[in-house]
Amino acid sequence: MPAQDLINLARQTIAHYEQNAESFREGTRDHDVSQNVDALLRHIPASAPLKILDVGCGPGRDLRTFKALGHEPVGVDGCEQFVAMARADTGCEVWLQDFLVLDLPEGQFDGVFANAALFHIPHQALPQALRQLHQTLKPGGVLLSSNPRGDDQAGWTGDRYAAYYRLETWCALMQAAGFVEIEHYYRPPGLPRDQQPWLASVWHRN
Repeated sequence: MPAQDLINLARQTIAHYEQNAESFREGTRDHDVSQNVDALLRHIPASAPLKILDVGCGPGRDLRTFKALGHEPVGVDGCEQFVAMARADTGCEVWLQDFLVLDLPEGQFDGVFANAALFHIPHQALPQALRQLHQTLKPGGVLLSSNPRGDDQAGWTGDRYAAYYRLETWCALMQAAGFVEIEHYYRPPGLPRDQQPWLASVWHRN
C-alpha cells in the first residue's frame, strides 16, 4: 500500500473520532474493562506506583482508573479532541501522536495498556508501531492488547479502518516485535466463544 494511502486511512479514521468525540465518550463511559486492567497490573513485576502508557486513551476513562489506583498513567491518542478531553478530565499528561508515526521514549514505562486501539493500524504499519511499544517498555515491562478478532480481514467499518486478526496471526506479529506471551483470553468473560468478539493478550518485554 503506498504511503499516502496509509496516511489517508489514518486521517479518515481520526476524523471519524474528531466528529463523534462527545458521543463516543458518553457511549463508552461505563464500559467495564476491569478484566483487562487487572490482567495488565497483576503481571507487572515492579512495585506501585507504576508508569503506565495508555495507547489510544480516548477521552481518558482508563487513565482515570489507573490514576485512582495510585499509578502514574500517561495517555497517547491521535484525536485532538480526545487528547483535550483526557487532559481536562484526568489531569494526566496526554500526548497527541499519530499511530503511524509513534515517537515514544525508550525504556520509560512499566506497562502499556492498548485497549481497543491497535486494530486501527493497517497491517503494513503495525510492525513499526509494535516495535515502538516494545522499546518504550522497561526491561520486563508488560503490554496488554485487546482487539476485535476475526480471520485476518481488514477494511472499513463505516468511516473507520479496522483489521481483525486470528490469534495465530496476532501472536506472530507480537513475537516478531520482540514480545513474549504471558497469557491470552477472550471477552466478554463467561460466554460461549462465538459470543466473545474480543481477543485480549498479555506480553512482556524480554
